[in-house]
Amino acid sequence: MSRDDLEGDDFKGTYTEAMEKIIEAKREERPLPEAPEPEKPGRVLDLMAALEESVSEAKSSRGEDADVHELPKPKKKTAAKKTTGHRQRPRSA
Repeated sequence: MSRDDLEGDDFKGTYTEAMEKIIEAKREERPLPEAPEPEKPGRVLDLMAALEESVSEAKSSRGEDADVHELPKPKKKTAAKKTTGHRQRPRSA
């Protein structure tokens, strides 16, 4: 599978190039190449905070009370009694 429209620096895989440089350095007994520092650190997102903010915004846009409350904990389900499907015959005395 391939797509022709996925070209450019944003879609370039650098893993294979980096591994080739490491293998070549080890073969020639040279020090390993330095790993480049990431340009900017990744953004950490608090999903619960984002969800609560989204719910508050949706409620306030409808004119509802925008307080977010804790959801009740689900009740534990109990297993139903299994039956064999056979009726017992009354015992004769």
